Amino acid sequence: VAVCASPAAIILAPTSGDVVIAAEKSGMALDLFAVQTVLPVSIAAIAVMSVAAYFWNKYLDKKVNTPMERIDVSEIEVKAPAYYSVLPFLPIIGVFLFNGRTLPGLSLDIYTIVVLSIFVAALVDYASKRFDGKATLEDLESCYEGMADAFKGVVMLLVAAGVFAQGLMSIGAIDNLLHLAETAGAGGIALMLILTGLTVAAAIATGSGNAPFYAFVELAPALAAKMGLNPAFLIIPMLQASNLGRTISPVSGVVVATSGMGKISPFEVVKRTSVPVIGGLITVIIGTLILVPMYA
Repeated sequence: VAVCASPAAIILAPTSGDVVIAAEKSGMALDLFAVQTVLPVSIAAIAVMSVAAYFWNKYLDKKVNTPMERIDVSEIEVKAPAYYSVLPFLPIIGVFLFNGRTLPGLSLDIYTIVVLSIFVAALVDYASKRFDGKATLEDLESCYEGMADAFKGVVMLLVAAGVFAQGLMSIGAIDNLLHLAETAGAGGIALMLILTGLTVAAAIATGSGNAPFYAFVELAPALAAKMGLNPAFLIIPMLQASNLGRTISPVSGVVVATSGMGKISPFEVVKRTSVPVIGGLITVIIGTLILVPMYA
């Protein structure tokens, strides 16, 4: 169960909403931000977390003397053609194809790419259903419903994050954070650690990865500008920390869902994910220090 919950801690998708926002706030092209900064740090964190998860769970199994039982798993009936598995990757392909460099002069933003991908997927579905327009429209309806569910949450988070950030700026939170970072020494590094710590704490408390990240990422560009830092140096650890934090939150959706399926306590899942997540967070911080320039 802990292994099932852990993958939610690491970001690999360049078209993920929080990655798109992070790239915009960092002032970098989405494909460059995802491949040159987020992906190497994520891969390193995955490697460390995998090793830590193996030994930590092995230690806990031995300590608690957990019995191992083989469970028969019923096979899921798949009705869609195998080539449908390529369709979810169309936006990712589009990000790298229409970045203005692969095809010189042809650049599209992520929103246009997603709409174009949906259109291509609809055409494929239309051809696969033997040109049954009604069936294709029914499939698109479920797609739109899913988009609406996702968008209403994201829009509320973005609005709330903007209000929250503006409120913090109004009461002088940025100046206080800068002073705290300077007092702690190591300026930019201290500020990065403070923001990362705040994001992790908020993610654990709320059980959400997006909410704390959207709230604190609004502060990063202003803080970076005042200290002459590269915004990505502050944003990348916050981006990863928000997802790592929710994996050790007993109230997060992924932990509650997996613990419910396994019929165990959420705190048992958190105990088993805690050490791998701590290892992953340390790796993210070290990876950022090595791979991402501190100063703009």
